[in-house]
Amino acid sequence: MSASTVSTKKTAPAPGGRKKLTLPWILLIIAGALALVSVVRLISGANDLTSVGQVSGALSLAVPIGLAGLGGLWAERAGVVNIGLEGMMILGTWFGAWAGYQWGPWTGVLVGIAGGAVGGLLHAIITVTFNVNHIVSGVAINILALGFTQYLSNFTFADAPGGSSKQSPQVEPITKITIPGLSDWMADLQGKHWFFVSDLAGVIGGLVTEISLLTIVALLLIPATWWVLWRTSFGLRLRSCGENPIAAESLGVNVYKYKYIAVIVSGALAGLGGVYLSEVASPIYQEGQTGGRGYIGLAAMIFGNWMPGGMAMGAGLFGFIDSLKLRGGAENVHAMLLLIAILLVIVCVWQLYKKKYIQAGVAAAFAALLFLWYATTDSVPSQFVDAAPYLTTLLVLALSAQRLRMPKADGMPYRKGQGK
Repeated sequence: MSASTVSTKKTAPAPGGRKKLTLPWILLIIAGALALVSVVRLISGANDLTSVGQVSGALSLAVPIGLAGLGGLWAERAGVVNIGLEGMMILGTWFGAWAGYQWGPWTGVLVGIAGGAVGGLLHAIITVTFNVNHIVSGVAINILALGFTQYLSNFTFADAPGGSSKQSPQVEPITKITIPGLSDWMADLQGKHWFFVSDLAGVIGGLVTEISLLTIVALLLIPATWWVLWRTSFGLRLRSCGENPIAAESLGVNVYKYKYIAVIVSGALAGLGGVYLSEVASPIYQEGQTGGRGYIGLAAMIFGNWMPGGMAMGAGLFGFIDSLKLRGGAENVHAMLLLIAILLVIVCVWQLYKKKYIQAGVAAAFAALLFLWYATTDSVPSQFVDAAPYLTTLLVLALSAQRLRMPKADGMPYRKGQGK
């Protein structure tokens, strides 16, 4: 199927007459969000909200979530729901650490990717060839991956120097780079706590200080995915399998082949996210290391409306909240109450503008409760701090549910030749 065959799909306006955001608008939205965070920082005194360390930590926490979300995007754009991302990440953590401590970190990266890809291949065989329910297959892979890696650890890491049945020996770290001069300048500016300028300096400083080479690779995979899936005939064929596989087959597309490729790539990306956890975030494999990040990656993909840029924003948000929990804990999360309250006020005004009075009333009520909570307390309970990333996941998905548009054939059973 040539690109010209479905060119009308590529140029058609978004449903409901919505126009795609242009780069100037995206930059304006980012600047507005940063200004809002800066206001909250000044009011609350939580100066760590946009510090270099906070941004660097958020990036480190967002990368594995983003890689899992990117893997989910590849699979679901081809019409296969991949709940098994968590299990594929587990395979990536184990195989990455196993190969990494013996033959070096970059060998571990390749072997970890291969481990995740094998999990993707298994999911493709079960769902595409045998047409098993995608959710059932994904859950089964998660369970199998956990049990399989626990079994292997007993025979490999338990007898290795510095290892045990629940963790691997230490892996040699992947090189980290810092841009000299710029990093120190941004740190100095951020330390002055000026409105907006210090916050912008903190963001830039976090992106140029102690950045792992694997982080750079992961960030480059986001625009690479967009280009492959939306600017090549290969990507057009793959996405057609997730929208209408029967029509794609009638135009000569081998639907099975593209689904297999997409799900294997999905597993490889999730495996890379697992490698990141066991080689960059922590230089060892530990049992339970993924901590549900595969599921959060899936949530980030849904939040991003099955688009790479939106998925990256979702992963960044979840990484930011998780980093707040680790740095400053209760104080930072307490400041986030004020930020969320202000955001709900903006939502209320927008819903009033659209004459959706019930939604506006709900937003206003929750905003009032959060303002009251913030004003009458100095911190938040530790249980709320621990749950903040997961509560953020639920809140974001609830607020974005009305604008979501999944691929039309996502998760639907397909048999070769069923359109004949």
